[in-house]
Amino acid sequence: MADDTVAELNQRFGAGNKDLEPDVVAELRSIMRLHQLSVQDLFFKWESYCIKMDMKEFNPSIDTLRAFKQDLQDTLERNNRSQVHIKTEKRVGATPRAAKGANVFGMLDGLATPGPVRPVKSSSSAKRTPAVPRVRPEPTTSSPVKVEDQPISLGNIPPSSFADRPNPGEVIEILNEHLQAAEPPVAPFNESRIKLTATSDQKKLGYKPLAMKLSEASEILDDRIDDFVDLVKKHHSLEDSAFGNPASQGTSEIVAVGRIASDSLEGKLNAASLVLETSRRIGNGLRVPLNLSKLTGYHFFPGQIVALRGINSSGREFTVHQLLDIPLLPCAASAPDALSAHLERLRGGPDAMASDSEPMPLNILFASGPYTADDNLDFEPLHEICKEAADTCVDALVLIGPFIDTEHPLIASGDFDLPEDVRYDPDQATMNTVFKHLISPPLHRLVAANPHITILLVPSTRDAVDKHVSWPQEGFPRRELGLPKTALVLGNPMAFSMNEMVLGVSSQDILWELRHEELVGGKPADQALLSRASRYLIEQRHYFPLYPPTDRQKLPKTGTAEGVPPGAMLDVSYLKLGEMVNVRPDVLVVPSLLPPFAKVVESVVVINPGYLSKRKGPGTYARMTLYPPDMSRLEIASGGMAPHKIFERARVEITRI
Repeated sequence: MADDTVAELNQRFGAGNKDLEPDVVAELRSIMRLHQLSVQDLFFKWESYCIKMDMKEFNPSIDTLRAFKQDLQDTLERNNRSQVHIKTEKRVGATPRAAKGANVFGMLDGLATPGPVRPVKSSSSAKRTPAVPRVRPEPTTSSPVKVEDQPISLGNIPPSSFADRPNPGEVIEILNEHLQAAEPPVAPFNESRIKLTATSDQKKLGYKPLAMKLSEASEILDDRIDDFVDLVKKHHSLEDSAFGNPASQGTSEIVAVGRIASDSLEGKLNAASLVLETSRRIGNGLRVPLNLSKLTGYHFFPGQIVALRGINSSGREFTVHQLLDIPLLPCAASAPDALSAHLERLRGGPDAMASDSEPMPLNILFASGPYTADDNLDFEPLHEICKEAADTCVDALVLIGPFIDTEHPLIASGDFDLPEDVRYDPDQATMNTVFKHLISPPLHRLVAANPHITILLVPSTRDAVDKHVSWPQEGFPRRELGLPKTALVLGNPMAFSMNEMVLGVSSQDILWELRHEELVGGKPADQALLSRASRYLIEQRHYFPLYPPTDRQKLPKTGTAEGVPPGAMLDVSYLKLGEMVNVRPDVLVVPSLLPPFAKVVESVVVINPGYLSKRKGPGTYARMTLYPPDMSRLEIASGGMAPHKIFERARVEITRI
């Protein structure tokens, strides 16, 4: 029995194949006897202690174990002293509750959680991946307060069991199935195979939110129309005389560029309410009804910038004869020398042994929040995706918010507790404390298993830890979140390069809102909803081209007491920061409530990974296998640049968690 305990201690606490020192084993067994802990429970408490103390390595030494032992003793004594208060005060230091119908967002920064709690264990099911697990299986630290304990006003949501989820690991859709899926390496790579380069200025996202001026917002909307006038003029080789004011009566056919809008604030856009809004420079900002009877098919949405050829002979409406194409941004391209450098990085550098062999493809995971179901704060899906990333030695893990979701019933009510082994001041605990002890631990374990993995976090306007509440959105500060040093926090939206691949990411669910707001008539050129909604983003060169956004009352209901989501929360004065700049992204990741998919639209790989956790059950994520370019078959365009053509060499799998 003693030998089994020592073997398990070496497995849990040992570094690689090296056994623990005898004095370290003796100290660990002493702590187990003193506190009546199993090896597994001891390891959980050790990990929490390492994260709390910001220790770079989790390998125990005799000195760190003695400090750990003293910390456990202090925690035990503090809990014993507080038992007297718990008997007389049921909710010491509890968060003030919002009255029915009140706004909960003002309470988030001052969240205070009770002290001692009862532990609740959860389990994680086995994955389909045959690789040897590189992250030790761990039940997530769970909140003992469940939804069934909540007031009736939160609704009766049946608890979901993540361990009993159906078909874990099932691949439900594959893009480029002819390409082979990435095989995990025998061991993690010795260095990162990814070079990150920002293609958009993240510093500009640090603007002051909630300070919008109507004059600035009006100018931004107006300038966008004028910018498209110049694009259409150049693309179609038109003279200035070809453009005109569609609101003015005339007998000659003109080209009108403007924004699609509705003449009614209520109801959905329809053919009767459809108007074209002009800029002040061309049409004095006037709106004119559109007559679409001469078109065989069309599809519009509010905020869409369009170029129309037609005539206003009556002075009452503009009759559209033709829809002119909006020019697309050029495809992303790189110099052959740059592609060769990226290829060398995939091989492991210039000193790699087999420099002529084909390097292993990049293996990238994309996942989007929420990361836990509505009935708990166990974050089991997050633990599982980190375990999958460790087991398959992925090169990059892109996690998209929300992480601590303001639409989660327990977060919105504030009626939950942190795990009992977390040491914190109840009077000063905030949502940063929750993030540090519920989100950061699985990321630390992932980095411990795969030290050179690239982890990217993209926030959401629904993130309780981010005080930048409007979109475009600055990344949340990482100082108090306990994140591993290799994890990078980006803005929302953000465009950056992974080696040669240009990746655009936005956490706003623009696809669902476009589907809800668009007007389709006749036989449109693209009758597929998902590809049509994706094409809107590429044609409009914007991550959120819809304006105004969908009324929050019409968005899908949440599990909170009010049931109304916060909505898009656009800061119109800074919408220009949401534009795609210079080139089309090679890959566009836009999580949505719509069915998850991966499609090629206008040479762009558009991915909706779905949500990793749905309100009542598990969700999906996306895995990309990106093969290197074939240097012998590069197509050198004018200027000596070679298009990336990621859509030809990327395999994307939509997978159930």
